[in-house]
Amino acid sequence: MPAWLSALLTRKMLICIFTGFSSGLPLYLLLNLLPAWLRSEGVNLKTIGFFALIQFPYTWKFLWSPLLDRFALPGLGRRRGWMLATQLGLLLTIGALGGQHPQENIWPILWLATLLSFLSATQDIAVDAFRREILRDEELGLGNAVHVNAYRIAGLIPGSLSLILADRLPWDQVFWITGAFMLPGMAMAWLVSEPAVKGAPKTLRAAVTEPFEEFIGRQGWQGALLVLAFIFLYKLGDSLCTALATPFYLDMGFTKTDIGLIAKHAGLWPAVIGALLGGLWMVRLGINRALWLFGVVQLVSIFGFAWLATQGPFSEIGGTERIALALVIGLEALGVGLGTAAFVAFIARTTHPAYTATQMALFTSLAAVPRTFINASAGWLVESLGWLNFFWLCAALAVPGMVLLLKVAPWQGETAAETKV
Repeated sequence: MPAWLSALLTRKMLICIFTGFSSGLPLYLLLNLLPAWLRSEGVNLKTIGFFALIQFPYTWKFLWSPLLDRFALPGLGRRRGWMLATQLGLLLTIGALGGQHPQENIWPILWLATLLSFLSATQDIAVDAFRREILRDEELGLGNAVHVNAYRIAGLIPGSLSLILADRLPWDQVFWITGAFMLPGMAMAWLVSEPAVKGAPKTLRAAVTEPFEEFIGRQGWQGALLVLAFIFLYKLGDSLCTALATPFYLDMGFTKTDIGLIAKHAGLWPAVIGALLGGLWMVRLGINRALWLFGVVQLVSIFGFAWLATQGPFSEIGGTERIALALVIGLEALGVGLGTAAFVAFIARTTHPAYTATQMALFTSLAAVPRTFINASAGWLVESLGWLNFFWLCAALAVPGMVLLLKVAPWQGETAAETKV
């Protein structure tokens, strides 16, 4: 059996599949299913765009991450307990969301979606720390690639299956079916063993202050600010580009079934392949060079959406239009898969094993800022600029993150030790 296949077929990699799937499902529900539901119910683009603000817990989760480092739920432990509690809450919240009526009152949907975001972000804190603690340093690259792949595959449920079901079933049933896909993650959290505690903080004050002091002490103030700026900017353009992807496909004339069967699958498998190849290529390239090469692919792929915007909206959808949609989304997804594999590996390398939960939460929170706040302006930008100019703007916003690579990840600046993800 090849060495790479033996490394994949392990219990730890199976666990990474479950953590990735459970982590990705609620986020893709917010990104894909919720906008499609609101748009199909007649909600305007500006309101849908502002719904991106409900994702603020992903940005601010580092504020309560020390609580998950310091406290454990009785009988389950720090990681397993918080994973199981948040997953149960997510299942119930998703089901309740579908029973609302957007045209009658948008506020209950807003509050439930915010709760969903909070529970999802809290689950991510526990999942990220759990994954980091069960993987050895030499397993981080492959483990993160597997996690990211499962994360993307989870998008098939709210982004494909649920949309197809929405053409055939009432929305409340669709949301309960979607929520039921949290059950595998709950089973995993119940069955796995709690990782051995390594330097767990003994006080809440230590859980809050020591992770930040260690990071600044290791990087220096200037280095720390550069790293944080890079984490914020590297995926800014790509994130904004896909903020209103589903409404964009609908405005181009594609049906929900088209989106479910073509767009989502064309976007999934190239991203899965890209993330897996990215994890394997990083073994030879190193993280720094991977960030450069994969970032270029990620940037160039945005231009495909600009081209599609010049061709639509389509009065009739035929085979040619569906193929064009699949190619454009497939190229963008490949770039995202490659870029995400390197980006997540960079974040993992930047954390210190003694302060996993809080530092991972800090870095991933910062990475979520564009998706949360910048993306909230997407609807306004589209209505002001039009789809074509909007995508050109997204491409321009992807450049600053690439420029920062000169400082935080120079092409020739990686040592042999740093190539171990």
